Parts: sequence; structure tokens; C-alpha cells
Amino acid sequence: MLTLKNVSQTFFPNTVNERKALRDINLHLDAGDFVTIIGSNGAGKSTVLNAIAGKIRQDQGSIDIDGKEVSKLGDDKRAQFVGRVFQDPMAGTAPNLTIEENMSLAERRGMSRGLGMAVNEAKRKRYREELASLELGLENRLKAKVGLLSGGQRQALSLLMATFSEPKILLLDEHTAALDPQRAELVTRLTKEIVDRHKLTTLMVTHNMAQALEVGNRLIMMHEGQIILDVSPEQKSGMCAQDLLDEFGKIKGGQLSDRTLLQ
Repeated sequence: MLTLKNVSQTFFPNTVNERKALRDINLHLDAGDFVTIIGSNGAGKSTVLNAIAGKIRQDQGSIDIDGKEVSKLGDDKRAQFVGRVFQDPMAGTAPNLTIEENMSLAERRGMSRGLGMAVNEAKRKRYREELASLELGLENRLKAKVGLLSGGQRQALSLLMATFSEPKILLLDEHTAALDPQRAELVTRLTKEIVDRHKLTTLMVTHNMAQALEVGNRLIMMHEGQIILDVSPEQKSGMCAQDLLDEFGKIKGGQLSDRTLLQ
């Protein structure tokens, strides 16, 4: 479903600020895989997501989604088969538009825009049904401006919008990090439910090792632009956070605390 072959990315090449963000990344996800990604700041986690989404064009290598090579497609073209939720709850929605207007835009992501009525009763019925699955009462607030929602409500809506058209790939970029623990737990639960319901192939970046082990069927660890650990479903089911730290220490040498790895 998703294959990265020898993907490399260097920012500010041939300058004093040159930084190799990705170094020969090779990664394959089968349909329905839910992979969590951990690693320290600067490890290349978000850069991988940006390359897949088309926000940046990698220097080397290829990216295939569902058998189609997409490296030359911009993010607007990839939007029809890539959904994404960002860390900032403000990033995935339009605050000055209503809930139903936001959902209408999400429904037509990556499609040509016509002149027909954006929202009709049939669409509203579907929106209410989808929103009801969040159990936040948003199905009764279709006319409310999204900017009036709480951070947790807005992030849950962003998640629903990103998966509304059942994309081939779902990218989650620390999408619970800006929420308080209670809202983060809610959005994590909704994530698992929505991904499972639609059988979505998913990559989720997180700094929370407990969350990385709890969610999904596979885990990878990145460091200095490389994948240094790929944990299989069988291994992942029996691991704890300390096991991940121990593995990191074996690979890179020395003993690390979770603060060192995740800061």
C-alpha cells in the first residue's frame, strides 16, 4: 500500500546550515497496517510525513501509494488519497466556516470544485451520522463556527475530516500532543476506532512511548534521519517503554533516559 525506497532529504545543501533530514529511508506498509513512529526531535519523523504528503519533494528515492509512484505529484494532487491530522488543532480546519462547511470541503478534498450547492439535506444527514460517532454532540451543531469549538472537539473533527473520504494513507503528526490528558485520551480512542472501522493504512508520529506501544500493530524508531528499529507486531505486543529505551541503547551505545530520547 505504501512503499518508500531509498528516500533521502537534505535541507540547505552546500551551506553551513546543511542538515540531512532523511538518510536512505526504506519502509513498506501493507494495507491496513497502523505504524507508530517515535524518536527524538530532529530524527526525521515529520519530514517523512511531509515527503509522503507531498509537502516536500525528496532529493532521492521514490514513494509509491497503492502501486502508484507519487514523487512528482504535489500535495494538492496527493490530497485525494492522503489524509493528515496535525499537532495544532487549529491547522486542520477553517475556523470561520461552520462544521458542515468544513465537512463539505473535506468531502471534496482532491476533487474538482463544481458550482452546485455545497451542502444539501442528504449531505447533512450523512454529516450528522458521522459526527454522532464522535459522541461529542457535534451532530447537533452543524451551523456552529469551528473556531468556537474546544481544542479536543476541533481535533476530533479534524480526525473525522481527514478520514471522511477514506484515504489510502492516513498521516497523524503528534495529533494528541497539544491536548490535555483527558482530551488526548479521547482523541486516541477515536483514532483507534476510526482507523479500525475504515481499515486505514496509518502512520502516526508520537513522542509518547506508552501511546506508541498501545496504538497500532507495528512500531518504528528513528534517529538522525534513519530508521534504526522496526518492531514487528509479535514483538510489539510484549514490549514496554523501558524495552524501547534498552533497544535504543543497544543500537546507539550507552544508556538513555526517556527524557533524552524524547526531548
